[in-house]
Amino acid sequence: MGIRRRWLGLSMVMGLSLGTGCMSPSQEAQERLSALEAEGEAMDAVLDSVEERLLGNQAMLQTWQELGRRHQQVTQLHCETSDPHMVAMMKHYKKQEDRARQLKRRGSGVASVDKAVLTSGKAPRGNN
Repeated sequence: MGIRRRWLGLSMVMGLSLGTGCMSPSQEAQERLSALEAEGEAMDAVLDSVEERLLGNQAMLQTWQELGRRHQQVTQLHCETSDPHMVAMMKHYKKQEDRARQLKRRGSGVASVDKAVLTSGKAPRGNN
């Protein structure tokens, strides 16, 4: 029984020392751990890049949606104001055409008025 106890005690001490990390890991395990850590850092960098792109795209999408809403509002406002403006312009052009017709009807009267305006308003010297 003494040998069994010693063997049990020795195996417990070995198990505790291995379990608590008293022994250093092998070179292969250290290299594997270093490779995994490097891979983890690389994946973190890639994920940060993807997250940054997604956030940028989301901001761009929100900007375009806001521009679309504003464009819709401006278009609606333009439609509401352009119709009365066009009617007013048509009335103005019609009025201008009517004036032009009236001036053409007067014909020679306009020419005599133009001569009087171009002169000083005095009678010609020959008539005195």
